[in-house]
Amino acid sequence: MADTALVLGGGGTLGGAWEIGVLAGLAGAGVDPTGADTVIGTSAGAVLGARLTSGVDPAQLLAGELAGTPSVDVRVTAGQTARYLWAALAARDPERSVRRLGRAALASRAAPESAVLAVIGVLLDGVRDWPDRDLRLASVDALTGELAVFDASSGVPLPLAVAASSAVPVLWPPVSAAGRRWMDGGTRSTTNVQLARGHRRVLALAPVPRAVGPHPDAVAQGAELAAEGAEVLVLTPDADARRTIGRNLLDASRRAAVAEAGRRQGAACAGAAAAVLGR
Repeated sequence: MADTALVLGGGGTLGGAWEIGVLAGLAGAGVDPTGADTVIGTSAGAVLGARLTSGVDPAQLLAGELAGTPSVDVRVTAGQTARYLWAALAARDPERSVRRLGRAALASRAAPESAVLAVIGVLLDGVRDWPDRDLRLASVDALTGELAVFDASSGVPLPLAVAASSAVPVLWPPVSAAGRRWMDGGTRSTTNVQLARGHRRVLALAPVPRAVGPHPDAVAQGAELAAEGAEVLVLTPDADARRTIGRNLLDASRRAAVAEAGRRQGAACAGAAAAVLGR
């Protein structure tokens, strides 16, 4: 059994900013979880996980958020939002909901796959190779709804694996890799805390605790691992962070304020995180 896992959930531009702030706040208080034995990332958490395990520390990441770099402009139309919600909410069964999202993703003509890869290239900010660490990135097969995990042994280049984990249905097309087409790993579970099963100590950051539709809650997933004997802490945005994030997770103008809210929350939670991580 491995010892520690850091789980980084999805949540768009502002979810990623909050996670960076939390990690910086924890590190500033003397608790740095980024050296965990395993780092598991989903969507925005995949981008963050790739950068962290490649040697970019939380302080550097926070400085980037405060400065607004790296930066991309991602916009969602009302029509795209309606199509996503229609696909996700029309079924009460999680499997049917995911398959509906997959069909919507495969039918999307919003942008070419090359556009997704270009955006991810900017967000990775020079990171291109799998790190010499246990980094696992969650994605979902757009055709079958199956959850899969990419790592250094998968044979998929890191930027492509991050893109596969981040391809939000309807907004972006599925990403082709390993002979299949992949969509956002957060369509089934925003954080995929369950992927940390087998670790003794788990810290999970869940900017959005639950995916749209009938899907698992990150806190509940953490409770399941705790019931199996693991030490688990699932952090979600506190009231201050939720107010700062607002309704639009892609509003880049709020990045600095959200990162600062995350930093405050991380500092406040340092004691709890230290207890779980055994530090």
